Amino acid sequence: MTRLHLFDLDGTLMRGSAAAVEISRQLGVSAEIAELERDFLLRGLAPDEFAVRARELWGQLTEAQVEAAFEGAPWLAGIEEVWADIRSRGEYCAVISLSPDFFVERLLAWGAHAAHGSRWPAVPFLEPVERAGILNAAAKVKITDRLCKNFGLLRSDCVAYGDSMSDAEIFAAVPLSVAVNADHHVSEIAALAYQGGDLREAYELVRSSP
Repeated sequence: MTRLHLFDLDGTLMRGSAAAVEISRQLGVSAEIAELERDFLLRGLAPDEFAVRARELWGQLTEAQVEAAFEGAPWLAGIEEVWADIRSRGEYCAVISLSPDFFVERLLAWGAHAAHGSRWPAVPFLEPVERAGILNAAAKVKITDRLCKNFGLLRSDCVAYGDSMSDAEIFAAVPLSVAVNADHHVSEIAALAYQGGDLREAYELVRSSP
């Protein structure tokens, strides 16, 4: 059976952190991004407004800082091994994240067939963020449908891995979902749940499921 494995990034592939947090650490604005994260998680701040405000904080961001943020992030162990195994089985893996595309797309080098993030201007920033290019929870489902079409699959062939409210819609849209170090927004609706620091263990739950 061919499957499409769909991975969230923040809090899922990266344990206890997010791309915005790691980028902000490089710029010394961790407190400011933490406040934005609280507004997003607890006060309903829309993803596009989050991005606009983050862009203001990251005005001096360089490519070297993005690279340092990516390399220093608390990634789960075994990501490349899992994606290599998925490929060896003739299956597909993709990352869909609300985080900036210039960060998310770096995961293509680790073996993802596709990596979709919110559309941001190139680093260093010379342009503002365009709100229309910022993804939300519903966009994850739309991108999944597009990937399914590209790979000749159906939603019923998909497995979603996520951790928070931005993954709830995709969890509801596909038959098999894995809550990875998740909060209550998805842990209560996921088919499977994993707590830990190794993606290979979460992937094994899928491999062992009926």
